Amino acid sequence: MRKLHVKSYGCQMNVYDANRMTDLLTSDSSYVETSALEEADLVILNTCHIREKAAEKVYSELGRIRKLKREATRAGRDLIVVVAGCVAQAEGGEIVRRAPVVDVVVGPQSYHRLPALLAQAARGAKVVDTEFPIEDKFDHLAPATTATIHARGVTSFVTVQEGCDKFCTFCVVPYTRGAEASRPVAAIVAEVENLARAGVREVTLIGQNVNAYHGRAEDGSQATLGRLLKSLADVPGLLRLRYTTSHPRDVDADLVAAHRDLAVLMPQLHLPVQSGSDRVLAAMNRRHTRAEYLDVVARLRTARPDIAFTSDFHRRLPGRDRGGFQRHAAHRRGSGICGGVLLQVFTASGDAGSRSERSDRG
Repeated sequence: MRKLHVKSYGCQMNVYDANRMTDLLTSDSSYVETSALEEADLVILNTCHIREKAAEKVYSELGRIRKLKREATRAGRDLIVVVAGCVAQAEGGEIVRRAPVVDVVVGPQSYHRLPALLAQAARGAKVVDTEFPIEDKFDHLAPATTATIHARGVTSFVTVQEGCDKFCTFCVVPYTRGAEASRPVAAIVAEVENLARAGVREVTLIGQNVNAYHGRAEDGSQATLGRLLKSLADVPGLLRLRYTTSHPRDVDADLVAAHRDLAVLMPQLHLPVQSGSDRVLAAMNRRHTRAEYLDVVARLRTARPDIAFTSDFHRRLPGRDRGGFQRHAAHRRGSGICGGVLLQVFTASGDAGSRSERSDRG
């Protein structure tokens, strides 16, 4: 039987996507998963475009895989190489040009097409699919088996929302993940019920802007994230719910009420602020001020006094002065944030391909 090796970089959604690609390709016994790269007949690099030099790290890994592919060919074995994820979306056909070892390039909204793309590659074609398809990829993905869920443990990620419409100047997500799109409530409930029946006890709902969730409810209306959490709270066997990552502008009354009313919703929230300076926030196109962020924190603390917050802060940005940094530090102290992820931006003010990065290039 052919063996599949998936290496995933970056965010929680890439972990989820890697699992769904594995489920898709192993569901009909086409492949079995292996943790040993050198044994694989199919290698998928599921890439992330957020961290510095993300693309270069992928090309470095492809250099190592090129040697394995030569060895496989000498042994009379075909090795197919796939680059998936956000670097695939951003770089497209350039990946095949720079790294001819790659057979398939597929974006994060198209990986449900992998069986057909692999069939083309097996016939010798170089395949690039970075479209944003009309069809919903989740309608075409196989559910994980009970045995697979057991093997992955008692916690699980579930994607409920993808894409972002905010266009923060430092962020590439709208260009690699597309516009905001939300899955229907019924589909999410069914997936979580399947996980819980197989022994999962904690589920984290994920999305690039998860609290902008606006999926279709069973009555045909648009559900908020708060309403979705309420629908999931009574799933038998589920003990803990979390969600990430949120935008301060999308914390609405339903979500605050969920933190007040749902015992299974954990009293922890990752709520990125990025800066404590209103000038920098405006330059970032964050669409909120320092005071508005603190008001969101206060409303959530009123609803759930024991809630703990973590956040993201940009430590270096072009044009930022020492006074801005001191306001940033004061904001962190004043908001009561217990921990933060410091995102250091180096010579440019954003990810490759973001609005600010393109501006810095002139």
